[in-house]
Amino acid sequence: MKIILHGAAREVTGSCHELRIETDSGTKRILLDCGLFQGKRSEAAVKNAEFPFDPATDIDAVVLTHAHMDHAGRIPLLYKSGYRNKVICTYATKDLSEVMLMDSGYIHEKDEEYFQKHLKGSMINFDGPLYTQQDAIDCMEIFQGRNYNDWFDVCEGVKVQFIEAGHIVGAAMLVFEILEKGKLHRVGFTGDLGRNMLPIIRDPAQMPPVDTLICESTYGNRAHDDIATAKGCLKEMIIKTAKRGGKVMIPAFSLERTQEIVYDLHVLWDSKEIPAIPIYIDSPLATRVTEVFMKHPECYDKELYENFLAKAHNPFKFSLVKYTGSVEESKKLNTMPGPMVIMAGAGMCEAGRIRHHLKNGIDDPKNTVLAVGYMAENTLGRRIVDPEIHEVKIFDEIFQKKAEVVSVNAYSGHADMSDLDNLVMNVKDVKKIILVHGESEGMEPFATRIKNAREGVEIVMPEREEEIEI
Repeated sequence: MKIILHGAAREVTGSCHELRIETDSGTKRILLDCGLFQGKRSEAAVKNAEFPFDPATDIDAVVLTHAHMDHAGRIPLLYKSGYRNKVICTYATKDLSEVMLMDSGYIHEKDEEYFQKHLKGSMINFDGPLYTQQDAIDCMEIFQGRNYNDWFDVCEGVKVQFIEAGHIVGAAMLVFEILEKGKLHRVGFTGDLGRNMLPIIRDPAQMPPVDTLICESTYGNRAHDDIATAKGCLKEMIIKTAKRGGKVMIPAFSLERTQEIVYDLHVLWDSKEIPAIPIYIDSPLATRVTEVFMKHPECYDKELYENFLAKAHNPFKFSLVKYTGSVEESKKLNTMPGPMVIMAGAGMCEAGRIRHHLKNGIDDPKNTVLAVGYMAENTLGRRIVDPEIHEVKIFDEIFQKKAEVVSVNAYSGHADMSDLDNLVMNVKDVKKIILVHGESEGMEPFATRIKNAREGVEIVMPEREEEIEI
């Protein structure tokens, strides 16, 4: 049995790991996630366009951990390339994937139009967008929803169980039982591990005993601020920016981060801790995602039930909040004076409406850019939060960073170093740990801590396309 790393190997995007298993009827190949690469456009375009296998003939199943695009975003391309076997995930992930993949197809279509019009000479020539909205619609026919904690067959000799990851609604860690040549192997995959005490969703489960663990390492060398501090920072920046008459621009992933911040704003407003300024959720995607959230109360934690649902209150709607829909509404925000809060996707500022708001507001010292999530290397978001960079390129124009830039890492939905240590140090029977979904500066200190604490456990930090025998 082998694990082959097709993505998220010493990087934090493009999650795609292959389990290759020898059974009595031949080799079975299972993908754990099939996500988009993000970052430097020319490099990501090549990585995204090519699979190192034939989707039509080589892959027997896909098991999906959650609906973020760096984990699910290439499934429409897989389908477009001939894959017709099943994609298995939780019911909430299935519903969220339909919304998220449609939006991703739309972005690919619009980006292709822009590149052909403005950047054709400098871009790699591909035959149309990576995939379209129709491709996203079509691929949903192969999605199959499953419940948390149930065991089910993936293919001959392979069973899997979804357990709570605590990352986003519907996110799961995977536990495989694999019978190969009469021997039972247990393989665990964290997907994206979440944190305790996040609003809305339940805390992560404990990984049961496994022989091999594939573990994310995004924040392997960093500690987050206490989640309780996030709401306080949000409050502080809104009050401070409102006094300047400015706009708080929040680049936020439409899935989970937007809902978490709206939830906290709702709590702050109910307790009269923030001024009565308009809050615009400028993301049709966030609106659709929020509707899916309301369909899956099985994913909620006790606090949300007690604070809102038990009182028949919608946690994601209150008097200050307006969800914008049309492009005209979005454009109008750039001509309106502050103070106001504008939250828009995408979270790393690589797509979506946030780029237009940044273009119109990043050079105004009255404004604030409030970063509430991880910014991968080579993204516009990383350049904005980097204090050593004083100007950024947005839509091929250079802008001075005069707005106040503040990062709040307490909102992160990823486990930090203590959360990762707690999970790994408490997994029984593990003999091999494969670290993925992390850059070297986070992964290597994490590996060192494991080696010091767990004698005899082999640690692997693979490169992309490396094959690991288990």
